[in-house]
Amino acid sequence: MKKLFFLILTCALITRIEAQNKPNVVFILADDLGWSDVTLYGKTKLYETPNLERLAARGITYTRAYAASPLCSPTRSSILTGQTPARTGITAPTAHLGEVKLKATLQKNPAPGNKAVMLESVSRLDNQLPTLGKQFKNAGYQTAHFGKWHLGKTPYSPLEHGFDVDIPHWPGPGPAGSFVAPWKYPSFKEKYTKEHIEDRMADEAVSWLRSIDKSVPFFMNYWQFSVHAPFDAKETLKKYYRTKVDLTDAQHSATYAAMIHSMDDAIGRLLDELDRLNLSENTIIVFTSDNGGNMYNGVTDVLPNGEEYVAPPTSNRPLRGGKATMFEGGVRVPTVISYPGITAPGTTSDALIQSTDFYPTLLHLAGLEMPKNYTVDGIDITETLKGKDVKREGVFTYFPHQPGVPDWLPTAMSVHSGDWKLIRLFHQGNDFKHDYLLYNLKWDVSEHNNLAKVYPEKVTELDKLIEKHIQDTKAIIPIQNPKFDITKYRPENVGKQLKGLKGEKLEIN
Repeated sequence: MKKLFFLILTCALITRIEAQNKPNVVFILADDLGWSDVTLYGKTKLYETPNLERLAARGITYTRAYAASPLCSPTRSSILTGQTPARTGITAPTAHLGEVKLKATLQKNPAPGNKAVMLESVSRLDNQLPTLGKQFKNAGYQTAHFGKWHLGKTPYSPLEHGFDVDIPHWPGPGPAGSFVAPWKYPSFKEKYTKEHIEDRMADEAVSWLRSIDKSVPFFMNYWQFSVHAPFDAKETLKKYYRTKVDLTDAQHSATYAAMIHSMDDAIGRLLDELDRLNLSENTIIVFTSDNGGNMYNGVTDVLPNGEEYVAPPTSNRPLRGGKATMFEGGVRVPTVISYPGITAPGTTSDALIQSTDFYPTLLHLAGLEMPKNYTVDGIDITETLKGKDVKREGVFTYFPHQPGVPDWLPTAMSVHSGDWKLIRLFHQGNDFKHDYLLYNLKWDVSEHNNLAKVYPEKVTELDKLIEKHIQDTKAIIPIQNPKFDITKYRPENVGKQLKGLKGEKLEIN
């Protein structure tokens, strides 16, 4: 009997020791934060992100990190599943809408002015998928999700995808009503007048960290509402940034700058608490964004003299385009990973990575097995944390939609491979053949020079990779529009914002 008791005690002790050795994970995801919106890359004079700099000083900053989509929900699903939008069918942010759609289809009534038939996106994250939340929870981790989800309301919420806690349990595309209280969450109220939702999310996350069993590892999603619309911020911060605004700089919205400031403050709160609880040394922290910065809305701001002006939220220069475009401004995103003992502090990497890579990488770092009979499009990028490169054919972006934002393109799929980027425009050429844009990003990061006719062999080479990905994912892709009417075709409008900053509101969630 004593031997049996000793054996049970020993097994329990070993299990507890193994649990303590498992790394914690904090996954911080910003919303609509562009590559040029942070101070990490030296591209902004207005915005201030000292806490991101602090995180970068502990880990590695990626200069060529990509979201799987130029819109939020597809990228969010790619993080949780390791699969590209081509495979999941989640290609647009429609999860807040009423229809539950678990399989992508082609549009039934395509506009006659379009040469290709666009897709209707999957609208919920399928509960059958082995998401990161489920994998970590099944491994005994304590799990929590704070902030934006936008992958479906109950029964497709974080609570159905492996998270024990979900605050504020909100399915919408942005904060409910406003960043600054009063809010409009059905069952989540402010604690004081003009409370900022990012401050409150940080409070909730810190409170959860204090409450959990520190001997058991945890996985936390801290998915910020910032810096998505609606565009509002603390008055004190707006007043501060009004003194810094230079109207000759492409980034000149004081409100947007104040929103970034609150976003960064929340990150600082998390870092402070992890340090205070002595958890930082055994915690993997990932910071990234779901897509590039918003260029198409209009934000009303005030100069110090009281004069009003309307500005786009931000500029992604020197990158071309922004949110909802296939150009670099829409998909290249700020990314930092910190894992003490693995990442060399204060380093940078130009390795080509994508949001699909977090799934296999985090499972590997936590010593967890990949789910059986499950295909992952991302790759394990652990070696990049150590300053090394990884070999890959390319990363793919699938966007079979065409919202009328600045620098928009018709339905497309792209591949990044080495320094090259090829964009296939479905059925946009003569006789409905595909058309192509080819860029060398080392020479031309702003994508001004289409080299498709100069390097036709490179187009062929990279297009084979696109076709291979389509076949591998069994993606539903745009077809030639049988209702195409050339009299309604307006190619001169491609790339031009179809609704002005002061005009009708452009709704792209």
